[in-house]
Amino acid sequence: MQLPLQITARNMSLSDVAEQTIREKAAKLDQFHDKITSCRVMVECPHRHKHQGVLYNVRIDLTVPGAELVVKREPNEDLYVAIRDAFDAARRQLQDHARRQRGEVKTHEEPPHGIVSKVFPEESYGFITTPDGREIYFHRNSVKNVEFEKLSPSTPVRFLEEAGEQGPQATVVLPL
Repeated sequence: MQLPLQITARNMSLSDVAEQTIREKAAKLDQFHDKITSCRVMVECPHRHKHQGVLYNVRIDLTVPGAELVVKREPNEDLYVAIRDAFDAARRQLQDHARRQRGEVKTHEEPPHGIVSKVFPEESYGFITTPDGREIYFHRNSVKNVEFEKLSPSTPVRFLEEAGEQGPQATVVLPL
């Protein structure tokens, strides 16, 4: 970390063991992202509940290049469990942020699109022409969100394609 760790306690005082636990867990975060600018940890005991006892909140603010990551976990009766859970969540957020920066995040391809070129209502099938000029067969049972009879040539569609016995065919056809 470039700036020293800041630990704040509200409505309570932290034991030396709890503070040392926080320092150790914060130091381990450097393994997951090597450019952490700052880390602020706030531990608080907001209210004393008659039925639930003492609940501890742990909030972690991490600053890394290009983002500020904030972790706030559900209150817990055990201070050390609250600290552990907060730092586990911070680790996951750091790993996700590092993956996004490296471009390793999966992107979902947009389904192919085309226009209905021919419809044969009596035979219950039709063809879609793709922008690259291919013809894709589809059956009435593949059409979703609209009745097959309402399709006409030049209707724009998205579709899912698979290899059929006699060439490419659309398994799902969604009119736009």
